[in-house]
Amino acid sequence: MANATKATPQASDSVARLKKLYIEQYAAELKKELDLKNAHNVPKLEKIVLNIGLGRGKDDKKLFEVAENTLVKITGQKPVNTYSKVNIATFKLREGNKIGMKVTLRGDRMYEFMDRFINIVLPRLRDFHGVSAKAFDKQGNYSVGLTEQSIFPELTFEETTTAHGMQIVFVSNAGNPENAKALLTKFGMPFEKENK
Repeated sequence: MANATKATPQASDSVARLKKLYIEQYAAELKKELDLKNAHNVPKLEKIVLNIGLGRGKDDKKLFEVAENTLVKITGQKPVNTYSKVNIATFKLREGNKIGMKVTLRGDRMYEFMDRFINIVLPRLRDFHGVSAKAFDKQGNYSVGLTEQSIFPELTFEETTTAHGMQIVFVSNAGNPENAKALLTKFGMPFEKENK
């Protein structure tokens, strides 16, 4: 029985920093600030989806290898390929063509990625004044677009010579942009100041 009690603190130490903060502090603060009666209505991050669309370079095998390497290095997960659902003659696109890849992060990995993204990656952007506060959809999901992958410190210079863009979507159960913004602000998302 003594061994079981010794193992417990180590298990709690391995919890992602932002997840721990959310459970112990942010959830209660959000409930109060948003004037929510029920604890189940407090906004919560459900998943983070990273997409790389390679429609233009769909025949470039090297570009797909570079994109896959990027996602594996920055998320620790193997991406799944995304395929075209329709034929578009203008873009020489046929149904079933491989057009990109994505990774879905949940649980501790999601919180760890968000911690690195907010505190290490975003400050590395040149002339960075904050992320747009207008990139929420009606459900409260938030999208950030990046034009190149070189801002991720996990990648070497050689791995960033073939540049590609990326979209990162923070999916929450907030239900509206206001609550979702309050949630992401708690996690430290640096929204740009609105001009009044």
